[in-house]
Amino acid sequence: MASGLLISDNESGYDLDLFCIPKHYAEDLERVFIPHGLIMDRTERLARDITKDMGGDHIVVLCVLKGGYKFFADLLDYIKALNRNQDESLPLTIDFIRLKSYCNDQTVEEVKVIGGDDLCMLAGKNVLIVEDIVETGRTMKKLLTLLENYKPQMVKVASLLLKRTPRSSGYRPDSYLCDQ
Repeated sequence: MASGLLISDNESGYDLDLFCIPKHYAEDLERVFIPHGLIMDRTERLARDITKDMGGDHIVVLCVLKGGYKFFADLLDYIKALNRNQDESLPLTIDFIRLKSYCNDQTVEEVKVIGGDDLCMLAGKNVLIVEDIVETGRTMKKLLTLLENYKPQMVKVASLLLKRTPRSSGYRPDSYLCDQ
């Protein structure tokens, strides 16, 4: 899968006058860094990359709640549109999980998976994990290690944002929209 769009540290963003900003956000915003249209275009491109890289076989798509829901829904809409316009459609099963790796504001060793069907159903399947933000990458690495126990055929991670931070574990998702 392709990597993402890089937003430089000195990016100044766009003037608010260029966008229709809902009134309830007007007082809270100074600039727009990633316009909605850009997000949607990159999401469509990710859908194409995913269907190409994982295509043919059944995919179990796991949405990491709560933050990943909107990105997940948009990504699935594009994958479904591609399915309608191809000779062979990509069979999908979707599920929702929550990850708990913090207690108060402290990270903990064990990642707890809350919700979702029995993870045994992942055996032999291609799995796509859809996340909103990968920050340090530690939680995702722990989740991937946990999923190995269920012996999926392939696991890929798509993320809306990859956050640059000195606390990073070095983990990078297989695809992401923006590196910020």
